[in-house]
Amino acid sequence: MDINSLKEKPFYLTETDIEWVTKTLASMSDKEKLGQLFTTIAYTSEEPYLESLSKDYCLGGVMCRPMPSEEIAKAVSILQSNSKIPMLLAANLEKGAAGAILSGTSFGSQMQVAATDNVENAYRLGKVCGREGAAAGLNWSFAPVIDIDYNFRNPITNIRTLGSDPERVATMGSAYVKGVQEEGLAASVKHFPGDGCDERDQHLVTSVNDMSVEEWDKTYGAVYKKAIDEGAKTVMIGHIMQPAYSKKLRPDLADQAIMPATLAPELLNDLLRDQLGFNGLIVSDASTMAGMLIPMSREKAVPYCIAAGCDIFLFTRNMEEDYAYMKKGIEEGVISQERLNEAVTRILALKASLGLHDGSGKVAMSPTHEGIRSAISAEHDGWSKEVADNGITLVKEEKGVLPLSPSRYKRVLLYGIETAQGFFAAREDVTGIIKNMLEDEGFEVTVFQPSAGLEGMTDPFSKIVDNYDLLLYVANLTTKSNQTSVRIEWAQPMGANVPVYVNMVPTIFISLENPYHLLDVPRVKTFINTYASSDNTLTALIDKLMGRSTFKGINPSDPFCGRWDTRL
Repeated sequence: MDINSLKEKPFYLTETDIEWVTKTLASMSDKEKLGQLFTTIAYTSEEPYLESLSKDYCLGGVMCRPMPSEEIAKAVSILQSNSKIPMLLAANLEKGAAGAILSGTSFGSQMQVAATDNVENAYRLGKVCGREGAAAGLNWSFAPVIDIDYNFRNPITNIRTLGSDPERVATMGSAYVKGVQEEGLAASVKHFPGDGCDERDQHLVTSVNDMSVEEWDKTYGAVYKKAIDEGAKTVMIGHIMQPAYSKKLRPDLADQAIMPATLAPELLNDLLRDQLGFNGLIVSDASTMAGMLIPMSREKAVPYCIAAGCDIFLFTRNMEEDYAYMKKGIEEGVISQERLNEAVTRILALKASLGLHDGSGKVAMSPTHEGIRSAISAEHDGWSKEVADNGITLVKEEKGVLPLSPSRYKRVLLYGIETAQGFFAAREDVTGIIKNMLEDEGFEVTVFQPSAGLEGMTDPFSKIVDNYDLLLYVANLTTKSNQTSVRIEWAQPMGANVPVYVNMVPTIFISLENPYHLLDVPRVKTFINTYASSDNTLTALIDKLMGRSTFKGINPSDPFCGRWDTRL
């Protein structure tokens, strides 16, 4: 690669910066170069583990999962103080700094931001993630998600995206990039070549972006071009095939030889670098996903990911094994010395562009709990409240049902539909939280429990009609890794909690974390999407139900799922 290209977008290195990159590269051992190719993961501040990543493996980076502020400050300090070359420290800062710091601002999901239809809110999301992330010592945001949510059945994209309008996704995505990078963090737009077409999950299978070349250019291509033009420093690559472009760029490529972008040099080099003009760092998505494990043996895929054009290999299935695979790939020439040096050069260039090499950046190299706490400001919370107020969307409304009041609907039957708990699960017991909030407003609230009887022995139909003034559904089913759909699983017997009383008792359905539940409740006449379940969102929701605030959100995607009956 031409070293002078590092003076250009997105790194904009000075001669002094470039001198540091070239001298550092020349002084590195083979082991140090090998280690720089890896970014792995940290869940805690366990010192022996983190020291090993820095000293034994010489890793280029680490991604932090959400931790208490004291713990993330300790983890970052351990990693940086033990690293000869400063580390890239990343987090999924998609909807606020809560993606890294448990006490950080939960700003709002990207789709909630999109529902405000105000680009300033996307910029503010980037600022919040950048300010609080920098205080915690993070320098790399695995965001924004610039996938386009075309397929409502996709179990991953959903509220993580900015919706299904490519123009809004492009404009808001680039606004986030601008905001977060102004605060000293590198943005990583994801997941190239674009998720949201397939209904399958790349965590579980190699998924497909099946658009034609012309369609892709006008949609995903335009979105990525705008982010690149804005100066996004990194791009994250999905385990997603784009057959039309792979075939166009490699006409002789057999169908069975088409690879996901992480293993497709034609997509990484010809399309992303040459056609779209991306000069920054390319990072793979998590290499533990089945989407990467299925197409090629792991021993071959680990080094080939770098050989194909990724500069950083994200996560490991087994550190010792993957490290050995990468080392063998270098020794056997799968990764040429030229390619190895190019990848490491871009890694060092990113670090220099962030001021990690000389301490000139905005990111705290030795963060403290106090410093993190001071960055989590009232201003950020105020912005979050504005997003909640302006994003909550009244999708359908039965005339005369709203607003609520205890004088009209004293007796409320609350149906809670919540996701199972566990890693990446939705917020716990939102049903109970909303019950308490409604009771504070003066309602008598009963949480629905299905009867034990089977057909012919269940409670009489009239029991609901005669005893309740309002039926309120609260669905809290979020998208997360390793699931194949986000659909409502109704209670036994025979869907005991299905909304069958819509023509007899006023019924409202509120979806907190998924905008597409009308598919399963098409005849519900009043339907609300909030796109989040944070405290600020729930407070804004109650205010709107009670008529103290109007509904202002727009539909960033199609909540009617393309069906005629969902509009009834």
